[in-house]
Amino acid sequence: MNDIELKIPKSDYKALIFDLDGTLVDSMPAHFQAWCKALEDQGQAVVFPEDVFYAMGGRPTRDIVEVINGEQGLHLDADQVASCKKRHYLKSLPFVELIPAVAKIAEENRGRVPMAVASGSSREVVEKTLQNLGVSDWFDEVISSNEVANGKPAPDVFLEAASRLGVDPVDCVVFEDARSGIIAARAAGMEVVAVPTHLHLD
Repeated sequence: MNDIELKIPKSDYKALIFDLDGTLVDSMPAHFQAWCKALEDQGQAVVFPEDVFYAMGGRPTRDIVEVINGEQGLHLDADQVASCKKRHYLKSLPFVELIPAVAKIAEENRGRVPMAVASGSSREVVEKTLQNLGVSDWFDEVISSNEVANGKPAPDVFLEAASRLGVDPVDCVVFEDARSGIIAARAAGMEVVAVPTHLHLD
């Protein structure tokens, strides 16, 4: 991901909105390892292949637990898994890095246009990730999955970002790597830049 080049597709944009994991920061491997450890901690045989994890990228932790429960006939406690997974992920923060091509665009637009991070992660995870990388002050707003009624692929988190930035959704450009996030951004009426990542987007 160090050699990708990205361009903003419209010149008259009034705000930029960035997904966090897999888009602004190369954190998806750390999240997957945190998932694996959290599921192991539950003491049950849980199957969670890596390709399934990436296919569900962008969705809130609790939503993913509900899918796992439904598909595997389990009764995992979503809050317990989410708390455990967060704890494991936060331990891996020293190994999480910015994705250069996306960070470059954010840094170049810092202070020039309103910018937000709109993530499927919890607010604590988002804020600590940004703080660890020293980029918290790049963004005017941070919106996490627990601040909206519906997570991605619903458009709620992006619409909330536009609202807080005071910009019409059609004037926003979203940077997003996950299929669910791209669907969400398009449903919000926003221009989307698909960031190449571990997941094939076609």
